[in-house]
Amino acid sequence: MKRLLLMLTAAAYSLVQAQTYTIHTDQPRQTIEHFGASDAWSMQNIGLWEETDVQRQIADWLFSTENDADGQPRGIGLTVWRFNLGAGSAYQGDSSYINKGTRTECFLMPDGSYDWDKQPGQVRFLKMAKDRGVNRLLAFLNSPPVYFTKNGLATNTGRDGTLNLRDDCYDDFASYMAEAVAGLEYEHRLHIDYICPVNEPDGHWNWQGPKQEGSPATNREIARLVRETSNAFTKRGLSTQIMVNESSDLRCLLGIYNTSWERGNAIDAFFCKDSTETYLGDLPNVPRLILAHSYWTNTPVRYMKRIRQQLHDKLKERDAEYWQTELCIMSNDEEIGGGGGYDFTMKTGLYVARVIHHDLVYGHAKSWSWWRACGGNYKDGLIRVFDRRHTAKDSRLLWCLGNYSRFVRPDAVRYEVSSSKKENPYGVMVSAYRNEDRSWVVVAINYSNKEQPFNVCLGSPEAKVSWQPYRTSDAEGETLKPLAPIDGTTTLPPRSITTFVKQ
Repeated sequence: MKRLLLMLTAAAYSLVQAQTYTIHTDQPRQTIEHFGASDAWSMQNIGLWEETDVQRQIADWLFSTENDADGQPRGIGLTVWRFNLGAGSAYQGDSSYINKGTRTECFLMPDGSYDWDKQPGQVRFLKMAKDRGVNRLLAFLNSPPVYFTKNGLATNTGRDGTLNLRDDCYDDFASYMAEAVAGLEYEHRLHIDYICPVNEPDGHWNWQGPKQEGSPATNREIARLVRETSNAFTKRGLSTQIMVNESSDLRCLLGIYNTSWERGNAIDAFFCKDSTETYLGDLPNVPRLILAHSYWTNTPVRYMKRIRQQLHDKLKERDAEYWQTELCIMSNDEEIGGGGGYDFTMKTGLYVARVIHHDLVYGHAKSWSWWRACGGNYKDGLIRVFDRRHTAKDSRLLWCLGNYSRFVRPDAVRYEVSSSKKENPYGVMVSAYRNEDRSWVVVAINYSNKEQPFNVCLGSPEAKVSWQPYRTSDAEGETLKPLAPIDGTTTLPPRSITTFVKQ
């Protein structure tokens, strides 16, 4: 009897202490368009494996929206796939000054013809993504084709901080992108929804080989290229939207960071009418949208929140919106030991989930993508691939992203959430969304090492709601594991993410 009384007292104390999070159903925020990852550079190899169970498993982990017999998701249901449209460094071998694993093919041949059998591994995964319901494809370029560059390379080796594109080839480059988009649709039945002509043109990168394809670019060069691309796509009648700027650092959107005035203040440069030489807001196929990567701005943790609030304020001022299109773990992510060595645990997964939360809640990102879908012995892949053995292993990082991507579907709307206590980035972080089918989704991150009594309220405290929880943690089998339904009150285990779907 005494033990029962103690249990009842403990349960009552837990309920009293449960932090209540209220979803304000009258306070909608941004629309969430999609969650994604990129095919660089792994899919050019994985896609060439003979059709195997491992290859299909990788595709299912990334794209599937099916559940197993117990109701547990088979995959994380990504809804945008970034395709690396290659520059042709693979044809140059070691003289490309680029590591073998990051060289790419190109559909355009040296004689000016097109070979649509190039990039076959990546094309296969584009089709596997489409077959599993991915509804948006984004092509991005790290470099113009080598035939058009100033140094004949897809890397900036031996050059300055300007675009590695010959002055007489802007129209050729634009025409190539239009032809590539049209060819992928005609030859492979793959519609490219978005294309970004430049990738990480700013910040502190030096784009020097031997490493990977890439080039810096000034705002004026980007504006000129985007205008040429807009004209080329308009002439071809292509509906693909042209995106800017895939900035390497949020600080480059708001000011000048480790560079000159020519490669900073991207939001003002492209979407303020006073920036007459670089303004892009009047082009029909260029949305008022800035793309950027969340590298380098995730520490200190307080700064992570502040810079995203500043970003949102600036975007609101310029009537523009924001996609976060790339992130992996870098050397400054010291809290989890930097990027070296692969980590299968919640250590990396929770760290990234905290960034996702800040990008969505404070940066008002409408889209969020990880960098490489598959990687090696570095914290840059959702899935760890062992190329020589043609095997792969999932990670908690994959499933942590899935707490968002699997349940927050395209065109969901984020809603404001409040609680009586200030949000703790080392404790509980909560965000809420409503899908087009009117289902509500709540994602609750417990970053702490302690259990956290938890209560979620949909609008009025009197509203009776049944929620289906899905949990991801380091516990065996907890990768979006479905749990027993709750009425809104539960306990969040330590070091876990739980997604609640209104039944």
